[in-house]
Amino acid sequence: MDQSGSMHSALIYGGIMGAILASMPAVETDVVAFNHKEVVDLTEHCVDPVDLLFGVQLGGAEDYWMATNYCERFMHTSSKTLYILIADLYDTSPNEKRFVRKMEHLLESGIRAVTLLAISDQGQPSYNENLAQKLSKLGMPCFGCVPDRLPELLAAVLKGNDLTKFASEVRLS
Repeated sequence: MDQSGSMHSALIYGGIMGAILASMPAVETDVVAFNHKEVVDLTEHCVDPVDLLFGVQLGGAEDYWMATNYCERFMHTSSKTLYILIADLYDTSPNEKRFVRKMEHLLESGIRAVTLLAISDQGQPSYNENLAQKLSKLGMPCFGCVPDRLPELLAAVLKGNDLTKFASEVRLS
């Protein structure tokens, strides 16, 4: 979960999405928050969603490469790994190109990855379209997904469904 200043309006959303993902008993989940200087493992706080929601507010900018690099330690079996980045994709670090290369490498290794884009208080996605396009071209779709649609999205991802088709169907409904 991106905990940068630009995620301020999506902080509650990110916490709710993280708590939902962490509460799924069939899935081993690690929840990590990050900004431009720090990566914090929040997995122990997943028992209580309130702790997860309000436990850490790092602020600052963001570094997606640093966070993804840290999260690699949890990716034991590529074919069974789903990496979910909750972010607005405004990477202010000098590492954006390294992050894109890192994601390309991870995707080629067989992991599945999705970005859950920040959503404003009005329910609209708020994100860096340029980085979202780069990630989508690599095979890491980026979705502005409200919490009530999350089960459908996760089912599509875990079943290996065509996420481009899923996204267009969701837009039509």
